[in-house]
Amino acid sequence: MTTALTRRDRRISPVFLGIVAVMAVSGWAVWTEFSGSTGFAVFLFVTSAWIVSLCLHEYAHARTALHSGDISVQAKGYLTLNPLKYTHALLSIVLPVLFVIMGGIGLPGGAVFIERGRIEGRWKHSLISAAGPLTNVLFAVVCTAPFWLDALDGVPDPFRYALGFLALLQVTAAILNFLPVPGLDGYGVIEPWLSYRIRRQVEPLAPFGLLLIFAVLWIPEVGGLFFDAVDAVLRGLGVDDWRTGREYYQFWEGEPETGAPVSP
Repeated sequence: MTTALTRRDRRISPVFLGIVAVMAVSGWAVWTEFSGSTGFAVFLFVTSAWIVSLCLHEYAHARTALHSGDISVQAKGYLTLNPLKYTHALLSIVLPVLFVIMGGIGLPGGAVFIERGRIEGRWKHSLISAAGPLTNVLFAVVCTAPFWLDALDGVPDPFRYALGFLALLQVTAAILNFLPVPGLDGYGVIEPWLSYRIRRQVEPLAPFGLLLIFAVLWIPEVGGLFFDAVDAVLRGLGVDDWRTGREYYQFWEGEPETGAPVSP
């Protein structure tokens, strides 16, 4: 019975496989420019790929917690990659997708619920928190690989632009998640090393960390500096046309012409 339960709780969810299928089909549509609206295909491809990365982000937290001693993540369904199993589906999936649609930023979501009392050792706690954003870093490396490997020959422009925009989401998500703000993974990395008194004082601020990030980025000067920094990172990886990818993604505002210059 225990073996059967373990296999069931680790089996990849049909929901996740369905999202991957949407990503694959829409990616093919972008590559071949099959649909009448390339922008809509880019929208489906980037959105589904973004959700896949969010699922992998949460899976990385859960998988690391499992190997660190919290076997409860199995029964919670976190190892199935099913986004509907997350404790904070609204924070983990819905809000990050809405922020991408609204402004094109990879805002970090809420984490899976880890029973920290089952885990011993500060390094393990830090690694569990770091595992999620490290997944975004890995995703960004994969998305930008054709650029820094100079392997773009034969890649259609719309697909290249879509990859650039998807890379932007991963880089922003990684940077924001690693900020040492209560409620985000960056704070989770350093929290085990703080004194009990400081942790108790900071704990009430955790639910508002995400809102704080959003409010600060809403300030034009701060948001501009942040995107300049992200743009510098992407340019270092060979990506210089993520803005055109965002224009394709927001197809309801009108699609840019393929090969059009990147907007400032």
